[in-house]
Amino acid sequence: MPSVIPSTYAGMNIIEINHLTKSYGRSRGINDLSLKVLQGDIFGFIGPNGAGKSTTIRILLNLIFPTSGSATIFGLDVVKDSKKIRSRTGYVPSDANMYDRMTVLEFLRFGAAFYDAHNNTKRINYLLDLFDLNPGRKIPELSMGNKKKVSIIQAMIHQPELLILDEPTSGLDPLIQSRFFDLLHEENRQGTTVFFSSHTLSEVQVFCKTVGIVKDGKIVNVEEIASLRKKQLKKVRILLAESGTIAQLGLAGIGPVESDAGKNLSFLYSGDINLLVEKLAGLPLHNLSIEEPSLEEIFLHYYK
Repeated sequence: MPSVIPSTYAGMNIIEINHLTKSYGRSRGINDLSLKVLQGDIFGFIGPNGAGKSTTIRILLNLIFPTSGSATIFGLDVVKDSKKIRSRTGYVPSDANMYDRMTVLEFLRFGAAFYDAHNNTKRINYLLDLFDLNPGRKIPELSMGNKKKVSIIQAMIHQPELLILDEPTSGLDPLIQSRFFDLLHEENRQGTTVFFSSHTLSEVQVFCKTVGIVKDGKIVNVEEIASLRKKQLKKVRILLAESGTIAQLGLAGIGPVESDAGKNLSFLYSGDINLLVEKLAGLPLHNLSIEEPSLEEIFLHYYK
């Protein structure tokens, strides 16, 4: 397992992005994006396909160059110091592409050599067993799910200080996903910071400590998962005695209303809950429930 990160890193921003923009002709992959990720965090970077997640990651790894702005990892510039950064970072891309002529074990040893990960046989065997992989299989014989396993193992052999994961669970069955998350939690307890890009909100909600919501190449919100769910944002469901609307309440903070025949109404509310209850008391109510919204509902609220 990885050694604990030295105390000199405690509280520092492992990743720091400042006004980063990447243009592709007339379109922009990301636009004036700023973000900080603290050492020891498990940071969920969420958004739908095309929101700018992979573009951001590729810039951080110096696979593409930014149009403007800057970014650092470990306090090092991602363009000027990319070699130093990569030696301390593990990366799982969304698409697992590998050398077809190698076996699984040959590929893992080949990748480990780039990190000077000497005496790694025990570590490789441990990860192969955990992910239930045959080291003698040729890469072309593997399913997409097994190729993703190889990609994950390759990223973790050298016990990096930072793991950057771009849709890492795609293609993994539920059992392997569970083992993968357990492994990440253990690595994180030992000091590894995890930057986890995903559009699967349920796994982000369970796994991550902090979440950054990206929309159209911009950060919409950054918040701890627990704080995000405990904020004033509430899911409200009401059953009216007769068809009606809540527009008459004249209350700010009410999100888009879902209605079933005008009697069953539900919406997200981001204001004073006492004021809401006071206003609702004037309606012909049959039933009322106020509950914590799911992360998916919060996510859609920010997008709308």
